[in-house]
Amino acid sequence: MDLDAYQAVHEPAWQRLDELVRTRRRTGAQADELVRLYQATATDLSAIRSAAPDPEMVTRLSQLVARARAAIAGVHEPSWRDALRFVVVTVPAVLYRLRWWTVAVMVAFLAVGCVAGVWVATNPDALAAMGTPAERQHYVDEAFAQYYDPGAGFAATVWTNNAFLTAVCIATGISGFGPLYFLYSNAVAVGNIGGMMAAHDALDVFLSLIAPHGLLELTAVFVSGAAGLKLFWAWVAPGPRTRGTALAQEGRALFTAAIGLVGVLAVSGVIEGFVTGSGLLWWVKIAIGALALAGFWAYTIVLGGRAVRRGETGDLDEDRAGYAVATAG
Repeated sequence: MDLDAYQAVHEPAWQRLDELVRTRRRTGAQADELVRLYQATATDLSAIRSAAPDPEMVTRLSQLVARARAAIAGVHEPSWRDALRFVVVTVPAVLYRLRWWTVAVMVAFLAVGCVAGVWVATNPDALAAMGTPAERQHYVDEAFAQYYDPGAGFAATVWTNNAFLTAVCIATGISGFGPLYFLYSNAVAVGNIGGMMAAHDALDVFLSLIAPHGLLELTAVFVSGAAGLKLFWAWVAPGPRTRGTALAQEGRALFTAAIGLVGVLAVSGVIEGFVTGSGLLWWVKIAIGALALAGFWAYTIVLGGRAVRRGETGDLDEDRAGYAVATAG
């Protein structure tokens, strides 16, 4: 297909459809014309996607067809059933599909973190790079624990910051570099702090303050890294799908993971804001964090496994994704 020639022939009809969609009040003749042009444009979209899948053109026509569909049938109003299905089917399906990627990222993250920690704890030059002896001692004795200031404001701050960072990690997944940099920098940062605390005989303080919220928070980091890398892999090895189709399908599904992680990080934020810095016994704090982590994996394995066995992927259904379109009869 000569895409430029095809566009030159059909562009007037697409522009007319866009004009009709933007019209607030239509006559009967305009409504009939809207339906006819919607069907024709949907057919054009299907032809372009099959013969010359230019991403920019496909995106433009997909949006136009979706807007025309909404103008004809009315905007779909999400109901509580849609929200419930999203929470108990769509999100866990995506997390389940990412489970082995998540485990692989976790192993690599912990390996890098442990190497960084041992290096700082055993190498005087690396330890010196963390600050002067007085600065390090102040951090170990006071600053590290004081950071975890109990309260709703602190919980909201860490929640929004972590949710933003994990979303960026997923969004930059197509580059491959973004998730790797995000994971590596975080692993080294956590390892360096742990190593410095260990060098000052305060590893127990480090673990008791990191573990309550960190078990779930770091798992969210692993999931975001896994999602970003899986998106990159869909581009590198799309399988039987075209690269455009693979990226579209995985991108929509993994965006669902980003939304799901907002909820996961909200829970870890509550733990960090109200449990980590509280006066509870250390083992109670860690037990709360472990329970939250167990809940996450139960949610992923039980609900996600059930959803995936029923054919769920976390992607939009074909109609909303723009694959099932009306054609002129």
